[in-house]
Amino acid sequence: ELNLQKYQTSEEGRLRLVPAVRNCRKAEFRSSKLSEIHCEVVASALKSNPSHLTLLDLSGNNLEDPGVELLCSGLESPNCHLETLRLTRCSLSKISCHLGSVLKSNPAHLRELDLRENNLKDPGVELLCSGLESPNCHLETLRLICCGLSEISCSHLVSALKSNPSHKELLLHFGVLKSSNITHLCLFSNHFICNHSLFRLRSCGLSEISCSHLGSALKSSPSHLRELDLSYNNLEGPGVELLCSGLESPNCHLETLRLICCGLSEISCSHLVSALKSNPSHLRELDLSGNNLEDPGVKLLSDLVTSPNYQLETLRSEACLAGSRVAGPVFLRLLTKNRSKVFLLCPSENPEITAAVFSLCTCYFITLFRLTWCSLSEISCSHLGSALKSNPSHLRELDLSRNNLEGPGVELLCSGLESPNCHLETLRILFELFPSKELLYEFLAVRDRSGSKCDMS
Repeated sequence: ELNLQKYQTSEEGRLRLVPAVRNCRKAEFRSSKLSEIHCEVVASALKSNPSHLTLLDLSGNNLEDPGVELLCSGLESPNCHLETLRLTRCSLSKISCHLGSVLKSNPAHLRELDLRENNLKDPGVELLCSGLESPNCHLETLRLICCGLSEISCSHLVSALKSNPSHKELLLHFGVLKSSNITHLCLFSNHFICNHSLFRLRSCGLSEISCSHLGSALKSSPSHLRELDLSYNNLEGPGVELLCSGLESPNCHLETLRLICCGLSEISCSHLVSALKSNPSHLRELDLSGNNLEDPGVKLLSDLVTSPNYQLETLRSEACLAGSRVAGPVFLRLLTKNRSKVFLLCPSENPEITAAVFSLCTCYFITLFRLTWCSLSEISCSHLGSALKSNPSHLRELDLSRNNLEGPGVELLCSGLESPNCHLETLRILFELFPSKELLYEFLAVRDRSGSKCDMS
C-alpha cells in the first residue's frame, strides 16, 4: 500500500515515490499535485504484466482531460485489474467521460467509480452512460454528487441502470429538482428501489409529489432497498406522511433511514412512529439529526419502545434533542429495550441526556460511545473510568473530541485505561484541550501502556 500523505517529507520528495506504484495493490495520491508525467507513470503500472493495483485514489489532483486520457490508456489494458477508482475534485469535464469506453472494455474489473465534484454536466453523463449500459460493465458503486446533473442526466441514468442490473449503489446530488424532473424521478425511484440496496437523494429540494413517488416505490414488490438517505430536504409533515405510506408496507425491508435536517415536527414523528410500528420492522438505524423535535416529538419516539417490532440498534439524534426536558428518560427506554450493540451520541449539551447516558455506560451492550461537545465534568470522567474498569468491559471505541477536560477528569479517565479489564481499541481526544503538557505526557504514557489506539487529530 502506498499513501503519499503518510510520508513526512517535502512535496517533491513525495512525488519521487510515485513510481513505486508498480509494486502496490493500493495507491492513494490524494491532493499530491500530480502532473501528466505522473499520470503516465500510473498508466504504465496499470498496463504492466502483472499489474497489482486494485485501488487507485487520485482525488484532489488537477488532472484535467489530458491526465485522464493517459489514465484511460492504462485502464483499458487487458492487464489492468483495478477495482476501485476515485477521482473526486479532479477538474474533469465531459471529455473526461470517455471513461465510459473503459467501462465497455472486456473484461472490465472496475467495481467502484467516484466522480464527485467534477463539472461533468449532461454531455459528460451521456458519454458515461454509454459505458454503464455495456454488458461488460460490472460497476457496483457510482458516485456523482455535485456534478452539475439535470433531468437530462437523470433520464440517461435511468436508461443505463435499467439496461444493466449490476449496479447496486448510486450516490446522486441533482440539486433542486424542477417539476420537469418529477417524471424522471418517479421512473428512477421505482426502478432503483426495486433493484438496488442504497439510494441517496440529499439536498434535492424534494416536494410532496417526490415523496409520493418514493412512497409508492417502497411499496413495490420486491423491494431490495436497504438504505435510504433523504437528508437536507425540507420534507415537513405532508412529505413524511407520503413517505411513511411506503415504510409501513410489508414489502419494505429498509434497514437504514437518514432524515438529517428535514424540518421534522411532532406531526412528522407521529407518522414515522406509526409506520415503524405497523411494519414488522427491519429498520436498524434511524438518523433524525438536525431536527427540532421538542418534547412532543420525543415522547412520540418513546412510544416505539412499546412496539414488539422495535429493533433499532442505532439512533442518531445530533443537535435535535438539546431543548427537550424528557430526552434523558426517553433515551433510557429506547436503548434498554433491545440492548443495542452500538450506541452513538454526538453532540449534545443536554444534561439530562448525558445523565441517562452515564447510567448506561457500564452496560455490556455498549461498544461504541461518542460524547463530542458534551462539556464533560470530573463526575462524567469518573463514570467513564468506572466503565473502562468494569469486568468485562465491552467498550471498544470512545470519542471524547471537543471536550475541555480538566486535570482531575483526565486522571480519573487514566485510571480506567490502566485497568486490566479495559479493552478499548480506539480513543479520540484533542491534545490541544489538555490543561498542561505534563498531563498530556502522563496521558500518552498511560495510553501506550494500555495498548489503546489513540486518535488525537
